[in-house]
Amino acid sequence: MQTPQYNTLEDIALRKDELKARLHDNSEKVGTLWHGLWTPKEANTKGELIANLVSNSITAIDAFILVRKLMKTYGWLFGRRKRK
Repeated sequence: MQTPQYNTLEDIALRKDELKARLHDNSEKVGTLWHGLWTPKEANTKGELIANLVSNSITAIDAFILVRKLMKTYGWLFGRRKRK
């Protein structure tokens, strides 16, 4: 990839504005995707409701196990001492 040549301060300012606009657009896209990731899905049938409950339960259990493992391994970072 070639490095663009800038001849004047105006060229640099234009490039800066262009990059700022692209960064803002990308930030909005990431925000939308992040919000969609954590927004609960509406269940239309009882089967979907049960599937959502099971999925959420598995996610909660997985998060609990992950925190437990991290605290066991890196608890000393949080002021907890290892049990002997």
